[in-house]
Amino acid sequence: MQLHTQTLSKKASNLRSHAKVATRLRLQSKVLKLSLRLARPWVWVAVAFAIAVAPAAVSAHGVARGDARFLETLQGAAIAPLMYLGAKHMVTGYDHLLFLVGVIFFLYRPRDVVLYVSLFTIGHSVTLLAGVLGGIRANPYLVDAVIGLSVAYKAFDNMDGFRRLLGVQPDPRAAVLLFGLCHGFGLATKLQDYALPRAGLVTNIVSFNAGVEIGQVLALGSVLIALTAWRTRPGFLRHAFAANTVLMAAGFVLAGAQLSGYVLAR
Repeated sequence: MQLHTQTLSKKASNLRSHAKVATRLRLQSKVLKLSLRLARPWVWVAVAFAIAVAPAAVSAHGVARGDARFLETLQGAAIAPLMYLGAKHMVTGYDHLLFLVGVIFFLYRPRDVVLYVSLFTIGHSVTLLAGVLGGIRANPYLVDAVIGLSVAYKAFDNMDGFRRLLGVQPDPRAAVLLFGLCHGFGLATKLQDYALPRAGLVTNIVSFNAGVEIGQVLALGSVLIALTAWRTRPGFLRHAFAANTVLMAAGFVLAGAQLSGYVLAR
């Protein structure tokens, strides 16, 4: 009799456990459907924006004509002007900024922000210096296409897409470092198009890279202020899915623009 009672008790416990799991799954399904419904109009906004900037996307890492002429006529080291140009590049480099927005979107602790931004900085610096000073080359359209995909990748990761759809969770730190290498290489391929004077080249490129990092700190400071203010709003988590949908759509369109440029240039 006691054994029978214990058996019934276990069955009841299992049924309650299954019911809790089913309830949680139904709740997750409803949240996902609601998020998709909220995100749908923002997808079209993102696509419209990305199409509008697509003509400029093929030169996202480009150097303005006036700046290019200045670079080609340098006589020796010019630390301050090169730092300014580096900072200007980062602040106006929307593909960099979109990726970094995705990286810090769900980072709340300052040390996590510093860690991930440092990984991006290391990757970006290594390939920028190696590409320009070491003469390592690649097709700029394909590199920039990967950069566009990095934006889509990080947005998809923020949406928990890898775990939900593929059952895996890539290491986010390794991904940020890897894509940092791609972002730095993207700028290097553009600088390689110009006849940079050999005199003071190392000093100038290091100064340019330092300016890039200064611009990155300034741009990220503004982004963090905006994100922190948004996070205090009750609708932040509700609209986070939609915001990352916008990022992902923009990343795919930017990558498509670069691939189109690659095909047309052949």
